[in-house]
Amino acid sequence: MEKKPVILTGDRPTGKLHIGHYVGSLRERVKLQNSGKYDPFIMIADQQALTDNARDPEKIRRSLTEVALDYLAVGIDPQKSTIFVQSQIPALAELNLYYLNLVTVARLQRNPTVKAEIQQKNFNQSIPAGFFTYPVSQAADITAFKGQIVPVGDDQEPMLEQTREIVRSFNRIYGDVLVEPQGVFPPKGQGRIPGLDGNAKMSKSLGNAIYLSDDEDTLKQKVMSMYTDPNHIHVDDPGQVEGNVVFTYLDIFDDDKDRVQELKDHYRAGGLGDVKIKRHLFDVLNEHLTPIRQRRAEFAQDIPAVYDMLALGCERANLVANQTLAEVKAAMGLNYFDQQH
Repeated sequence: MEKKPVILTGDRPTGKLHIGHYVGSLRERVKLQNSGKYDPFIMIADQQALTDNARDPEKIRRSLTEVALDYLAVGIDPQKSTIFVQSQIPALAELNLYYLNLVTVARLQRNPTVKAEIQQKNFNQSIPAGFFTYPVSQAADITAFKGQIVPVGDDQEPMLEQTREIVRSFNRIYGDVLVEPQGVFPPKGQGRIPGLDGNAKMSKSLGNAIYLSDDEDTLKQKVMSMYTDPNHIHVDDPGQVEGNVVFTYLDIFDDDKDRVQELKDHYRAGGLGDVKIKRHLFDVLNEHLTPIRQRRAEFAQDIPAVYDMLALGCERANLVANQTLAEVKAAMGLNYFDQQH
């Protein structure tokens, strides 16, 4: 039987997942999983989350359950995808150690994603070494499962390039063992969804997110508080659609494109109030999120079953990662005792 191409993807457990995650990656993962053409591995990256949350391990522990529930709620199926926890796969840390020797500090400093995140988190000169080197850890995660396809947001392309460089270096020095991954990116303009406040990025830390687990009242409250056109003061005023978060979300979530176009034309001409378009957006989002919310509540009734599902996923992930590690060590000549027999 021909092996299916492996997909490797995941999230850091630093809180519940929001609709930015849904649009940027979760929706695509479910589609790829249900196509039956791939073997998906989905990782809850708790070790990576510790690189900038080491002093708050309880946050990671609490969020692990939340992320697992969000996965199940959006339709990730443990029968079709292997859901596992990074820290429970020891081979990943060992691979990371070998790869660190193939990367220079200068190369890590040049990574634009890491540079942006260091700035965003105000680390200045106090960058945790684990955070600085996490692109190498990501390379270990991807290559351990011989991931050929990695669904990511646009900002993660530099990470994938770093992984490909490590794969090429390793294979050149030690022989062909590792597989180069390719990225799968969300449709143009949907890779990064703006926050409710108009900020360029929806993020947990900025408090401008709609969570998959938000109840109906919370959703309504958030939608009604959304940033629109600050100059659209009276209903009759012509309004600006570009940069108006409500219309950005309608473009992504409202399947009736003709209706969205009509609303845009009406808004631009004047005579359409913000409250009206926000109510419409609420209806559209609520239709998307209600089934997710309901499934989440069902799974949340049996947390031990969620942990059992994760433990099974970790078992399978360990088998695959250990096999790759054995091949890596053999290629590097570190399998001393195997050679004695």
